[in-house]
Amino acid sequence: MAVDALPTGYRKYSKETLTAWLFLLPSLVGFLIFTAGPVLAAGVISLLNWNLFSSPTFAGLKNFARLGPDPTFWSALGNTVYFTFVSVPLTIVVSLALALLLNQGLRYVAVFRSLLLLPYATITVAVAFVWIWLYIPHDGLVNAVLGWFGISGPAWLISDDWAMPALIAMSVWKSFGFGMVVFLAGLQAIPQQLYEAAKVDGSSAWQTFRNVTLPMLSPSLFFVVVTSVIGSFQVFDQALIMTNGGPGSRTTTLVMYIYRTGFENYDQGYAAAQSLVLFGFIVVITAAQFVLQRRLVHYDN
Repeated sequence: MAVDALPTGYRKYSKETLTAWLFLLPSLVGFLIFTAGPVLAAGVISLLNWNLFSSPTFAGLKNFARLGPDPTFWSALGNTVYFTFVSVPLTIVVSLALALLLNQGLRYVAVFRSLLLLPYATITVAVAFVWIWLYIPHDGLVNAVLGWFGISGPAWLISDDWAMPALIAMSVWKSFGFGMVVFLAGLQAIPQQLYEAAKVDGSSAWQTFRNVTLPMLSPSLFFVVVTSVIGSFQVFDQALIMTNGGPGSRTTTLVMYIYRTGFENYDQGYAAAQSLVLFGFIVVITAAQFVLQRRLVHYDN
C-alpha cells in the first residue's frame, strides 16, 4: 500500500519513522561495520589456531581453556581493574569539582572551560610524552615540586609501587575535561527554583548539594560513570608509551596483553579469546550499572 493511501495519522507516523531511520542509518552502518562485525569476527577467530601467515585450523574452545592457567592474563586483568576503580572515581571527583566551580558565574567562564577541556582534546600519545618528561626522576617537574617541600620523589615510571599511580594521575588529567563539560551542562539545567526553596528552608551548602544538586545531576553522573568505566577497561595508549607495561608486568593492561598476543606473538586465536572475555566483563559491569541506575538515578519528569 502506498504511503499516500494511508490515513493521515498513519501517514505522518510513517514519514517520521522513515526520517528517523534515515538519520540513524549512517550510525547504524558504522556500528555494523566497525563494532558488531569485529565482535562476530573475534568470536570466529577465537575458535581457531591462526598466526596470520598460515592457514587457520579449528581449535574449538582450547583458546578459552588457556586463559585459566595463564598468570599474565590474570595479572593484566587485575591491573586493568585496579586502574579502572581508582581512576574513574578520581576523574569524577575532579570533573564535578571543576564543574561546580565554573557554574558559580565566574567571568570568562567560556575561556576557562575551553582551557580545561584542552587535555581531553589532545592526542593521548602527545600527552604521554609530555608526562614522561614530567616524571623524569631527577630533572622532572613533578619531583622538582616535591623537592620544594623536602620530599624526595620516586623514579615514577620504573617503580613497582608508583608506576601505576603515575599512569592513573596522567589519565585523570587527560580525561577530566569530558566529565566537566557533561556535569556543567547538567548543572545549568537544574531549575533555580529548587535552590531558592532550599535557601528558604535554611539548608546549608552541603545539604543543598546532597539533596538538590546531586539528585538532579544523577543522570549526568550515571552517563559519565558508564562511559568512563568502559574507556578505562580499554586503557592502552598511555601504558604502552609511558611504561611499555613495566616494570615487570605492573602496568600491563588487558588490552596491551591482547595486542602483544595477537601482533607480537601472532597468536590470533588466543588474542581473540582474551578480547571476548574483556568484552564480557564490560557488558556485565555496564549491565550492573544500568540495574543500579533504576534506584540511584533521578529523572525529572
